[in-house]
Amino acid sequence: MLESGCKAVKEGVLEKRSDGLLQLWKKKRCILTEEGLLLIPPKQPPQQQQQQPLPAEPAAKIKELHFSNMKTVDCVERKGKYVYFTVVMAEGKEIDFRCAQEQGWNAAITLQMVQYKNRQAILAVRSTRQKQQHLAQP
Repeated sequence: MLESGCKAVKEGVLEKRSDGLLQLWKKKRCILTEEGLLLIPPKQPPQQQQQQPLPAEPAAKIKELHFSNMKTVDCVERKGKYVYFTVVMAEGKEIDFRCAQEQGWNAAITLQMVQYKNRQAILAVRSTRQKQQHLAQP
């Protein structure tokens, strides 16, 4: 169970393409929950931490891609041992990922996103019906 109360559906490593000029692939430890995808920078080996301290760097910059802000997961292509896919956010931002084909991250993220959106739609319909029933009462 995570701090947010959501259970982890899948955990592992994904590679995310950086936004910078070189667009390098960086490994991120990922936790897929029923609410979204958590991206956690991989831990540095203890030797590097002692040699190069990063005082301004927080212990772990966790980034959450919440399903409420996600629009789609597009499978771009299968090339060699990797599947390349893009998470498109509601504001139009695109985040590129890759993983080994057998890991199936793109399918797992898509499935959880669809289930999340379905739960939200059901809650919206129930809420609307309750309001209508409340207004219909004398």
